[in-house]
Amino acid sequence: MNNVILIRFNEIHLKGGNKKYFIKLLLNNIKTALKNCIYKIETIQNRFVIRNYEDENEIISKLKCVFGIHSISKAIEIKNDIESITKYISSLDINTSFKCDVNRADKTFPVKSNEFEADLGEIILNNNKNAKVDIHNPKLTIHVDIRENGFTFIFYDIIYTYSGLPLDEKRNGLLLLSGGIDSPVAAFCMAKRGLRQDILHFDSFPYTSPQAKEKVITLAKKIQPYIGSKYMYICSMTKLQEEFHVNCKSEYAINLLRRSMIRVANILCEQYKYKTIITGESLGQVASQTIESLTSTNAVAKYPVLRPLISFNKEEIIKIAKDIDTYETSILPYEDCCTVFLPRNPIIKPKIKDAEFEEKKIDLNNLINLIINNIEIIDLEK
Repeated sequence: MNNVILIRFNEIHLKGGNKKYFIKLLLNNIKTALKNCIYKIETIQNRFVIRNYEDENEIISKLKCVFGIHSISKAIEIKNDIESITKYISSLDINTSFKCDVNRADKTFPVKSNEFEADLGEIILNNNKNAKVDIHNPKLTIHVDIRENGFTFIFYDIIYTYSGLPLDEKRNGLLLLSGGIDSPVAAFCMAKRGLRQDILHFDSFPYTSPQAKEKVITLAKKIQPYIGSKYMYICSMTKLQEEFHVNCKSEYAINLLRRSMIRVANILCEQYKYKTIITGESLGQVASQTIESLTSTNAVAKYPVLRPLISFNKEEIIKIAKDIDTYETSILPYEDCCTVFLPRNPIIKPKIKDAEFEEKKIDLNNLINLIINNIEIIDLEK
């Protein structure tokens, strides 16, 4: 009899001929998440089993961040025979309502699931005078998972995780991470669909403070276990914003800034082979997120721009932010570059031709090159 951690997956079952690829991918991601832990892992049919581990709580905590995992259970592993299972069930001390739930994956096991549930329930009732069967709303469910590998797993709790698809090194994106609530949540949502992301942040020092930069680095480290980031690129937009402020119509400042951000992202995508750009934009939330503003931004994009929060309201976004522990950091009162030279009345329906006209008033290409040549790169894996 051994203590083990049982890992299950669900969406991977739908992948047909690619199922083995996704299982291997998930296994590699689990190993990456647990790289500093002591354990052994085994693959059985539609399950992973972790054994010989030291810190159970640490392992479960790290597994909760791995997309592709559907649920986790702390379990007892015993042999697949009636005597071993009934002996263990006989030893249980149960003083509450309960039910037995048998999963007979091993069809050679001699007793059918519903019959074995009744047998095990009777054993518990005979050995625990205060136990009571409750099929519909028990306080305790005893799960008996009889597997094809010759072992049975008995457990009481199922820890449900985020499911989704495992991160894939072949599917890389570049996240535009601000200091706000939205972009970390956008990163989380895209990672749930298997998209690994590195991070691009824009600052405007000295108009923005060192604390604002540190806040975003903290956010990057908080979402890194979910999205698999390796690098964070920090670009200074100060000189460019000063040029916009002096030479261009103030109402276009945010639109011109957003277009420039996408231009920088285009270059990084080309240099480092990212396939897409991810933002935290939500339709109609602010002036830069109207249909017209998004259209103007898209006009300069050379790569697909994914906006997973486009239909989310703020309440929905905040709920996820709190769940992934980014909310409290996001609301720290430090400015970001979009607040620098913020116009009193930003344009909400910019026209592409007008934005292009404003951009011709400055030496945009050289300013973008200046940004690229002075990028700060942070290795998040260190």
